[in-house]
Formats: sequence, C-alpha cells, structure tokens
Amino acid sequence: MSDSRQEIRICFIGESFVNGTGDPEFLGWTGRVCRNTESEKYAITYYNLGVRAETSRYLKERWRSEVSYRLPVEYDGRVVFSFGVNDSGWAGQKQGITLAESIANTRSILKQANQLYPTLMVGPPPCGDEDQETKNQIIAKLSQEFACVCQDITVPYLDVFSSLVNSPVWLIEAKANDGAHPKANGYAEFAALVQNWEGWLNWFPTE
Repeated sequence: MSDSRQEIRICFIGESFVNGTGDPEFLGWTGRVCRNTESEKYAITYYNLGVRAETSRYLKERWRSEVSYRLPVEYDGRVVFSFGVNDSGWAGQKQGITLAESIANTRSILKQANQLYPTLMVGPPPCGDEDQETKNQIIAKLSQEFACVCQDITVPYLDVFSSLVNSPVWLIEAKANDGAHPKANGYAEFAALVQNWEGWLNWFPTE
C-alpha cells in the first residue's frame, strides 16, 4: 500500500544539544519535534547531524557535504541549524574563536544554506553549571547576534535561550546531569518551543 503523505527530509545540524546528549530516551528535542509533527499529511525522514563539542568553525566545513548526501535534489529537503554554545565554551576557547568569528561563520553557513534549501535556525540554549551566570551572558549575546544575522538574510530564527533560562526544569536537569545537558523533560521543553514556533509550523500547513 502506497503512502500518500507528503514526504519531507530534514537535516538537523549542530552540536551536542542537537545530538540529544543526556537524554535517556535518545530523542533529544529533534526526535521529539519530528515525532510530534508526523501526521496523516506528512511523512518525515529526519537526520540527526549533531556532533558533540563541535564549534561553528568545523560545522562550517562539514555541513554541506553531509546534507547534500542526505537531501538529493529530487526530494523535499530542508535544514535546521542549532549551534553556538561550544563557541563560547572550552572548545571555542581552545580554538581561539571570537564572537566576531562566530558571527561570521554563522552568516556564511546560513547564507549558503538558504540559497539551497528551506532553512531554519534555532538559537543556543542556556547552561546550568557552576559558571552558568558568566556563560549564559555570553550565550545570550550570541543568541542576539545570531538573530540579527538571520534577520539580515531572511532565515527564520527561534530564540530558545530567553525561555529556557527561566525554566526550572531545564536548569535543574542540566545541573543534576553534567552541568550543560538536561534529560528527557528538559528536551521536551525545548521541543515544545520549536514545534509551536511559527517558523516550524509554516513548513507544515494544516490545510
């Protein structure tokens, strides 16, 4: 029996939060969003391309080859990016990544992607470790700058930081886990933000 639903292939590209690190259910927010969006109208194939500890410098080098292999031109292929926390953490410090480089890398990635595929950007979430106040100030600045980049090149942007930094569930789970990554309930909160976002909903009209 053939499937009459619209087939959509989506690549989620980013770091450990895209990977879903820490989730005992191995879904993260990306798996939950796709599971909750799958319907009688849409059949979703989703590819999780999250790499732990990756920065925008290395994501910039790999994203196109990985995505083009999974999204042949004959399919309805789409791309969701979410990164930035590692640029502000130990990995970014080790690589000498500045705020200016993070912004430049993001602009380069999104500008190219937007010419090839329907593209969305989900901002970086907050941290819950011992240095959370200092780190979250940096992440908040990154999120603001990413929003400006997306506005300039007309890529829909979702600021999850502002919501999750006030979420007891996200912060408590992150602190109890490894200081950065939540468990199932935290990722469920993240997923709810995405699946109720206009940018995501516009990809899946109900009529």
